[in-house]
Amino acid sequence: MNALTKPANAAEARRAARDHIATPRLETPFHPRLSALDAVNDWYNWAGCKAPHALFDEELEYFAIRSTAALFDISPMVKYRIDGPDAERYLNRLTLRDVRKLGVGRVHYTAWCDDDGHVLDDGTLFRLGDQDFRLCCQERHLPWLLDSAFGLAVDIREETEEIAGVALQGPTSYAVLAKAGFSGAERLKPFDIGSFAHDGGTVTVSRTGFTGDLGYELFVPRQAALPLWDRLWTAGADHGIRAIGYAALNRTRIEAGFIVANADFVTAEAALRADRVRLPDEIGLDWLVDPDKPNFNGRRAILDARRNQTLKHVLVGLEIEGNIPAEHAFVYHRGKREAGLVTAAIWSPTAKRNVAIASLDRPYGTRFVDDLWVEIYAMRELKYQKMMKRAKIVPRPFVKLARRTATPPGLR
Repeated sequence: MNALTKPANAAEARRAARDHIATPRLETPFHPRLSALDAVNDWYNWAGCKAPHALFDEELEYFAIRSTAALFDISPMVKYRIDGPDAERYLNRLTLRDVRKLGVGRVHYTAWCDDDGHVLDDGTLFRLGDQDFRLCCQERHLPWLLDSAFGLAVDIREETEEIAGVALQGPTSYAVLAKAGFSGAERLKPFDIGSFAHDGGTVTVSRTGFTGDLGYELFVPRQAALPLWDRLWTAGADHGIRAIGYAALNRTRIEAGFIVANADFVTAEAALRADRVRLPDEIGLDWLVDPDKPNFNGRRAILDARRNQTLKHVLVGLEIEGNIPAEHAFVYHRGKREAGLVTAAIWSPTAKRNVAIASLDRPYGTRFVDDLWVEIYAMRELKYQKMMKRAKIVPRPFVKLARRTATPPGLR
């Protein structure tokens, strides 16, 4: 850079920093189809993208997931492509599970931590080839991922905007794939990956999802997104297909007992207070930790906390009396001593139960599991009414559907 170009570049950098706030939310590759179906104008920001809370009716969208088939745009989900001679070694060093056990054409759910064992995020790891992976997650982590790769022969790049993704979920989802010409999709077992011809290229289909139901996630290059949507939409016309927003998806993920970063736990990079971070064992992810594999980020801190019994929190499922969701309610022991907080709650139409996910302070939820109460405030004719409702700890998932794992899936 010479002296003549430096001032212009500096001015451009200052202008970009000043004007970034005026940048509108990005539209995903599927936005033209979503906006055409939108009836309520209920949009929110997901990773800088315009995404729908709902498109027509939250409850009807929920029942589309549980009764027929639903399409949900997952393009804003952060996606990293990780490949190179040391890709497996790198990811095994980064994440909690043993990546050596993940076969080509398979996906697994995992998480990764900082050096103190605090969870940075959770997500899914796709093994597309021997040393070719895709990591999908909630938050952006490129600086952390790059720093963690120091000294290793690995290439890491974000492909969030390059790759469009859509989730096809519900009991008729396989029927939609079959009608759309995805021959061989019936052989996909849970967490399998398949590659199918589409629009002169290929579409990657995984038997995964965030609903606890039969379902698939499909990934294509951005330019092939609309033809993929149209292919599924046309095939699903006789199978009750609907487009849905996050509100309906969130209901089903709570029923399935799944957690969301910065909702059910605060990620280590987002936490402003030292007591807000969580170890894997404190948010129900202890089963991901493989202590027998080579060293990984946070290993010593995680195992020391187990050995010394210094874990401070526990994530539990609750069943609450009544039918009023207890979202963000305080949890008390014996109705007096504060024990924790509800992070997600729903009246489950499928389970016919009032259920919640809650973060409790130990020993509540471990030794003290009885006589728990939640404090709910319900609006009644412009006045909040305080209600103390009994709660009991129950296993997750709250809804378990046999069709989620049936192979081959049934045609409906």
